[in-house]
Amino acid sequence: MVNIPRGTQDILPGNVEKWQYIEEKARDICKRFNYKEIRTPIFEHTELFLRSVGETTDIVTKEMYTFEDRGERSLTLRPEGTAAVVRSYVENKMFGNPTQPTKLYYSGPMFRYERPQAGRFRQFVQFGVEALGSNDPAIDAEVIALAMEIYQSLGLKKLKLVINSLGDVSSRSAHRDALIAHFSPRIDEFCSDCRSRLEKNPMRILDCKKDRDHELMHSAPSILEYLNEESSEYFNKVKSYLTDLQIEFEVDSGLVRGLDYYNHTAFEIMSDAEGFGAITTLCGGGRYNGLVEGLGGPETPGIGFALSIERLLAALNAEGIELPVEERVDCYVAAIGEAASVKSVSLVNELRKAGLIAEKDYLNKKVKGQFKAADRLQAKFVAILGDEELERNVINVKNMETGNQEEVQLEKFIAYILEKSH
Repeated sequence: MVNIPRGTQDILPGNVEKWQYIEEKARDICKRFNYKEIRTPIFEHTELFLRSVGETTDIVTKEMYTFEDRGERSLTLRPEGTAAVVRSYVENKMFGNPTQPTKLYYSGPMFRYERPQAGRFRQFVQFGVEALGSNDPAIDAEVIALAMEIYQSLGLKKLKLVINSLGDVSSRSAHRDALIAHFSPRIDEFCSDCRSRLEKNPMRILDCKKDRDHELMHSAPSILEYLNEESSEYFNKVKSYLTDLQIEFEVDSGLVRGLDYYNHTAFEIMSDAEGFGAITTLCGGGRYNGLVEGLGGPETPGIGFALSIERLLAALNAEGIELPVEERVDCYVAAIGEAASVKSVSLVNELRKAGLIAEKDYLNKKVKGQFKAADRLQAKFVAILGDEELERNVINVKNMETGNQEEVQLEKFIAYILEKSH
C-alpha cells in the first residue's frame, strides 16, 4: 500500500463540504468588497521568491520545495500567494488598467517543508487578498475589515486583532541600526539563524522561535520609537479608521511578520479560544510598498493578507461552531422491477436537470435496501416506481419527514418534487 506523503491530507466527502462553504463565503465577501479573483501557477521561477519573500527568511532558507526541470530551470512550488500575484500584476501590466486600485483575491494550495503539527501542513490552502495602487491608509483598514468579516461571518467570536507599524525605509533603517547595536554584544548567545540575520536583516531576529525567551528579545528597541513623522501619522490614521469601523485592536511593537517585503502596517488575527493551541495566529498580512518595483514594475504601493483554511477550521472546532452544511438528497427514486429500473434512469436525470439533487440504486438492491440507502442520504422524498405503476403512468412519492405518501402522475412528477422541495 502507498501512503499519503507526510504533512499532507485527504479532504474526504463529509468534510470537504465545510471547505466549500468557507471558500464560497469568502468569495461572496470579496465580491461585496469589489475584489476580483486571480489564479496563478502552482510553481514559479525560484528567483521570484528569492527577490520578493527574502533570502534571509525561513521560507527561502529552509522551507521551499525547489526542483530543476528538464530544461535545467530552477522552479519552486509556491510557498505563499503574494509574490505570484504581484508578478502577474507586473507581467500583465494591470497597473495600466483604468480602474484603480487593483483589488484581487486568490485561493489555492501552498507548499512549505515544515515540521507537521496541529493545523500546520506541508501542503496547505491559503485564501488571500491583495490591493495594489493606493497609499491611502483607508485601504489598510478595508483589507483588515475584509479579513475580520470572513471570520465573523462564520460565527467566530474569540478573535484578537494585533497591529503594528514597520515604518518606511528611513524609519526601518534607524531601527535596524538600533537592533544591531542591541544584539551585537551578545549575538553569540543566539542561534545560527539569528547570527546570520544580524547584518542582513536584524528585524528577523525578533521573529525567531528558538530564542524568543531570551532576555534581549524583551528589551529590544521598539520600531514604534523610530517611526518618523510621516510613518507615525500614517499609523495613527490606520488606527483611527479601525476605530471608526468599530474593529477592536491591540498594538504590538514586536509583531514583525515573517516576510521581508512588509513595511508600514502589519497585522495578525489570532484565536483566543480556549484549547486552540500554542500557535494562535489565524491570518497575517500588511503593507508591502516596494515589492512591485522589486519585481520590475513601476512604483506601486500594496497591501494584503493571507489566511489558512486549515487553521480557520481548527478555530471553528475550538469554539464549537457547526457550519450549516446540508448534505441531503432531494429525491431518491426506488425502482421495483426491470422496466421500472430502466425508467428510473431517465427520471433521475430529469430531476437533476431541474436543479434537484437526485439519486437511485445501482446495486440491484431490494426495495428495503433502497429505502435504507435513501435514509443514509437523508432524502427528503423517496419516489417508488414499480412495473405496475409504470403501466398506469403513476409514481408513489413518500415525504420522509411527515411519512405521507401520495400517488402522482408521471408527467407531473418533476413539477411536484420541485414544488414540495422549496
